[in-house]
Amino acid sequence: MDKLLHSVYLDSEKCLGCTTCLRNCPTGAIRVRDGKAIIIESKCIDCGECIRVCPHHAKLAKTDPLSKISQFKYKVAIPAPSILGQFKPKYSVAEVLSALKALGFDEVVEVAYGAEVVGRALKYEFHAKRYPKPLISSACPAVVKLIQVRFPELTDNICRLKSPMALTARLVRKRLRDQKGFKNGEVGVFFITPCAAKATMVNNPSSSEYDSYGHIDGAIAMKDIFSDLHRQLGHCELDEDIVNSTAEGFSWAISGGESRYLKNKNVLHVDGIQNVINVLEEIECGKLESIEFFEGLACIGGCVGGCLTVENNYVAKMYIEERAKCLKETSIVHMSEEYVKEIYNSGMMHIKERILPRSPEPLDQDINKAIEKMKKIEAIEERLPRLDCGSCGAPGCRALAEDIVIGKAREIDCVFVLKDRLLELSELTNELLQLAQPTGKNNEEKGEAKNESK
Repeated sequence: MDKLLHSVYLDSEKCLGCTTCLRNCPTGAIRVRDGKAIIIESKCIDCGECIRVCPHHAKLAKTDPLSKISQFKYKVAIPAPSILGQFKPKYSVAEVLSALKALGFDEVVEVAYGAEVVGRALKYEFHAKRYPKPLISSACPAVVKLIQVRFPELTDNICRLKSPMALTARLVRKRLRDQKGFKNGEVGVFFITPCAAKATMVNNPSSSEYDSYGHIDGAIAMKDIFSDLHRQLGHCELDEDIVNSTAEGFSWAISGGESRYLKNKNVLHVDGIQNVINVLEEIECGKLESIEFFEGLACIGGCVGGCLTVENNYVAKMYIEERAKCLKETSIVHMSEEYVKEIYNSGMMHIKERILPRSPEPLDQDINKAIEKMKKIEAIEERLPRLDCGSCGAPGCRALAEDIVIGKAREIDCVFVLKDRLLELSELTNELLQLAQPTGKNNEEKGEAKNESK
């Protein structure tokens, strides 16, 4: 698959231009022009909200087909913890993972394992004193992008520990290289993803992610393999040793899963992209000074609510909680503190680059022209009704003003401006008609006078 800028894309044949996606996009990245939605790439954060709300299923996510694994000699699946929320607890963790392995993988390693390592290392990072407070989780790539786009002043607050997905891939590749002698080109590591944001992260890794250990070869949507997985349950060979997660590790699938690792700290965990925005606004304004750690997840309920999952997010959350309770009583997986410290101190789990704000597209390359255009935007906005109704094809009056100045819209795209213009035209037409009527009347009077003289 070609390298993607974004996973979210539009099927224009299905789009009816209904503006539902436009009104729900958290970053104003959608316009409706000529009856079709348009995604502005510089503003899109791949949160998948448009996929979730589109009534016509015109918004989709680009992921990899299962068939892509055949390109590699040794295939490894690294499923997100939320996969366990897609199946009833009557199916054990071992049964679910064995069914996944039976789809053609040589090995299955849970991302929940990497989550356990990252979670336990979080306390070391918290006490490193390299961040302003509150420390903000980097686990949700959509929230990280949201901060880069809408809250640039908070980018230094973002934790620079790698995501559980990235760390799991690094640990897998290192082990296969050191213990089994596999070359990187022989091993295919595939993430089983619940959301579009993580699929984008897989296909567009940063340079620190794209190295000999961290590279992931593809992202396969949970919903795309769900039916095949379900058919394998109860019919494939059961591997009892396949489970390598703890209850705490796969609890990352639900909101608050990461925050639980910071004991005795003032933590706040929020799910749902609009709720996250509301809290980030409070943080940006300095109204939540007592909060020490913030975990924001774009999807309602956490990753179990991802747009590429199958099960209802509340039901999936219940399944995860039931499994966690059961696994706490039976788990034999043990991870020593020395092991976590070793990985943490190696630098293997740190994002080397600084997380920077994402610059918006400039109004003009010439700064003086850009200033003039900004003045025009403000003047046009003053003339608009400021109702932010979306009927113009832009998410708000400010966005429409910007589109007008850069030549992608007109003032009469606003139905209220158009109504006023039509009213002015109607009044002018009436005036012209009234001017014409006295002339006709005078002619009639002259005609009558002439007849009387005869």
